[in-house]
Amino acid sequence: MKVIAAAIVSGVLGAAASIAPAQASPDKPVIALSNAYYGNTWRHQMVEAFEAAAKQAKAAGKIADYIVVNGDQSVAEQNSQIAELILKGVDAIAVDAASETADNGVIEKACKAGIKVVSFDSIASAPCNYQLNFDFKGYKKAEAEWVFKKLGGKGNVLQVRGVKGSAPDHDMYEAQEAALKEFPDIKVVATVYGQATASVAQSAIANILPSLPHIDAVLGQGGSDDFGIAQAFEQFGGPYKNKPPIIEGGGSTDFIKWWAAQAKNGYETISMNTTPGIGGAAFWLALEMVKGAKPPKLMIMPVATVTQENLKDYENLPSGMIVSPTYSEEWVQQHLLNQK
Repeated sequence: MKVIAAAIVSGVLGAAASIAPAQASPDKPVIALSNAYYGNTWRHQMVEAFEAAAKQAKAAGKIADYIVVNGDQSVAEQNSQIAELILKGVDAIAVDAASETADNGVIEKACKAGIKVVSFDSIASAPCNYQLNFDFKGYKKAEAEWVFKKLGGKGNVLQVRGVKGSAPDHDMYEAQEAALKEFPDIKVVATVYGQATASVAQSAIANILPSLPHIDAVLGQGGSDDFGIAQAFEQFGGPYKNKPPIIEGGGSTDFIKWWAAQAKNGYETISMNTTPGIGGAAFWLALEMVKGAKPPKLMIMPVATVTQENLKDYENLPSGMIVSPTYSEEWVQQHLLNQK
């Protein structure tokens, strides 16, 4: 797979009003995306990846049409939008959920209507739906342990959580807490929500940084919060001017460029991130399911890892992106449908 950083979608796409489905048929289905949150770079790229795959499939005559619906992280809004998709008679819905449990009722209704449902990234737990997820707990625990070992097992840590109420935030927070239990001399001195967004993370940290003791490391959650974290400490200056804390990278190209510049002065960290290209994988998976494929109920996607050793491979990617591969129809057939 070729690693790319897709362009950011400009503006929030309208709800289903922007695209009405064409008449569906068994060999020309309509595939929909219900995305609960659109407020950060990661979600922009995820939507764009879904759209790129859908446009490719439509041009090849594999689908009749597609629908993209974005929300504001409100469960009520997403439930309403999914209900509208059911009424429109779509064949499959890929759901990036507002809640692991609160969307289950409407998802069950979709399944009973004969609609294939796959939740991904921020998954839903409805028994009828298929889950395309990342091992949030596994990779986040590994990343936190790397940071704690780099600190020599002792220091003050600032914790930056992600999208409030989402399944990924819950899983990543639990993973970090599990790692902290193994390093009793690491102390969390403050926790803020960064909404996986550079500007929100920067503002949240700037507001509390003057009142905190010296910070040795920062645990983030990705989605471009890493660059916002770096900017907050750079803006604060003082003891961090020439020695910023170890900041967990979340795959944003702006952070990677910042890291590469700092590396010239000996700065070291690690970046691990979920890949927004999953939007394309979710589209192709939904299409395969409509065509009759019976994948495992739970499928796990790979994460992207940048280390000191391969940093130069990523430092020249365009700004404003998240590191991500593009997942093709063939990749999904080879790597997801037959997962054990």
